Amino acid sequence: MTRSAASHELVERGLELAGRTPAHAGTSMIVHEDSTANLRWACNTLTTNGMSTGQTVTVSTAVTTGRGVCLGTVSRKGVGVDDLEGLVAEAARAAASAPAAEDAAELPDGRQDEDFASAAEHTGPQVLQGVADGLGEALQQARSAERELFGFAEHMIRTTWLGTSAGARRRHVQPKGTLEMTGKSHQRTRSTYDGQYTRDFTDVDVLTMDAGLTQRLDWQANRIELEPGRYDTVLPAGSVADLLIYLYFVSDARSAFEGRTVFSTKGSAGRTRVGQRLTDVPLTIASDPAYPGLECQPFVATGSSTPYESVFDNGIDAPASTWVRDGVLEALPTSRYTSAMTGIDLHPAVDNLVVSSPDGRGGADDLVASTERGLLVTSLWYIREVDPTTLLLTGLTRDGVYLVEGGEVKGSVTNFRFNESPVDMLRRVDAVGETGIALNREWNEFFSRTAVPAMRISDFNMSSTSQGT
Repeated sequence: MTRSAASHELVERGLELAGRTPAHAGTSMIVHEDSTANLRWACNTLTTNGMSTGQTVTVSTAVTTGRGVCLGTVSRKGVGVDDLEGLVAEAARAAASAPAAEDAAELPDGRQDEDFASAAEHTGPQVLQGVADGLGEALQQARSAERELFGFAEHMIRTTWLGTSAGARRRHVQPKGTLEMTGKSHQRTRSTYDGQYTRDFTDVDVLTMDAGLTQRLDWQANRIELEPGRYDTVLPAGSVADLLIYLYFVSDARSAFEGRTVFSTKGSAGRTRVGQRLTDVPLTIASDPAYPGLECQPFVATGSSTPYESVFDNGIDAPASTWVRDGVLEALPTSRYTSAMTGIDLHPAVDNLVVSSPDGRGGADDLVASTERGLLVTSLWYIREVDPTTLLLTGLTRDGVYLVEGGEVKGSVTNFRFNESPVDMLRRVDAVGETGIALNREWNEFFSRTAVPAMRISDFNMSSTSQGT
């Protein structure tokens, strides 16, 4: 049985071992400890609940070879002190056989967090007590009304330690909670969905969420035939987040500089659209690790280099960045390497996204009330890229689309397949709600921290019908 050790001690021991590697050119050690509590229900019945913990150790070692500086990375779960020597040696062997790392650089001088040696933080079943209490009443109401509720609540706390051979010692604690609930009725011919992001579930009201589900199921009692086409469409905040997260996913400076994305200057590799106006609507898109309710890791800690981030940047701060300011593209995510390549200032990617407008008022219900004729969407699903140069996306609506006339919901229509570019969509924003924390449905497992407004989009392209519910 391998000997256990505190996570910060694993970092220190791993760095000590890596420093003995022949031709050693730098090492990063990252340890994640996860603590998770969950509650699940289906068909108006609690199904499972429980706790879990996990640990992952990642070693990224660079060595100098005849080809240049080469990088090897190895990750393992459940690592103890006695496993470290083999793990570090495996990373060194991977580096020795790897091609030269194009982003190779001296690791940055290390900042040391005062709490680096602190233990991991843990969640527990008590964080879900309020959900359980509200859920009990909601399930009883659903049974009485012959509705069905399905869903889950999950809370995770991830504690991350980063140490580098350049002296960085960083630690971050990241709580994340999600509540997702689907309501069904009439032999499951009607279905609708809602979800919420939270840090601690103190801001979650299950009964309010259930009331919204019930209202939308009632709207579905009146079915209206509607052909595909372009419609003024109210997107709730979660659906806006789904589309703009994809925009953020493809916004790295390198890909734009190489002429491969919607942020490239057409027909001119080596230039980007930074400084160009994307929309006349005064929208600002930013990321801020200190944004209230969306606090996230304020430094770079990665085991692999991508167009967004570099292992050789591990330990540097990732401060707030504004990507679009009042409709003008102001910056794109960069590493130190891609910043030098593109001439765009260094802006490390941040794990949240905040969209706002000085014109924002109210929420989706208020946008519906000011809509003469159009659609209200519940959520989007199965979003995929069609054309990277325009960022044309396709996907499906799901769990309810509603016809709006004279500021009122008149009934439900079929689900649709849509074809839209989030960048082009920004030009057609007709009305904007207030910014609030929202849970996206498509990407929340990978990118969950967003604060966005609901929006009404002119001529949103519902290209064909979908048979999904």
